[in-house]
Amino acid sequence: MSSTRQLKYAGLIQKDLSELFQRDTRHWFGKAFITITDVEVSPDLSFAKIFISLMMVDDEPAFLELIKSKKSEIRKALGLKIGKQVRVVPDLNFYIDNTQENAQKMEDLLSGLKIPPAPEEDESED
Repeated sequence: MSSTRQLKYAGLIQKDLSELFQRDTRHWFGKAFITITDVEVSPDLSFAKIFISLMMVDDEPAFLELIKSKKSEIRKALGLKIGKQVRVVPDLNFYIDNTQENAQKMEDLLSGLKIPPAPEEDESED
């Protein structure tokens, strides 16, 4: 369970990284639309897991590697945005968030089930 401090820190990182990806990194990532879906921060605030969702990207694993190769530049840009508010800019680790894909798979599975209707109970047996 995350502390209030971790949650506030994660929210700050999520907000500022989202702005960074939308405005300042177009020259690195082109037309790709990157959404920060979640941020998890370690208890000592030195590591952050960044979960991203990608749109308009053909090869997600290769694109994730591109993001990881730019990790130090992204961390530096994040530090310039939040440096006055935090003591330490955490080390960033990026992961693809597959929540939407998993939800769609579950929805497809559930919609494909053939469940017979429940038998009607006779109400006159009282």
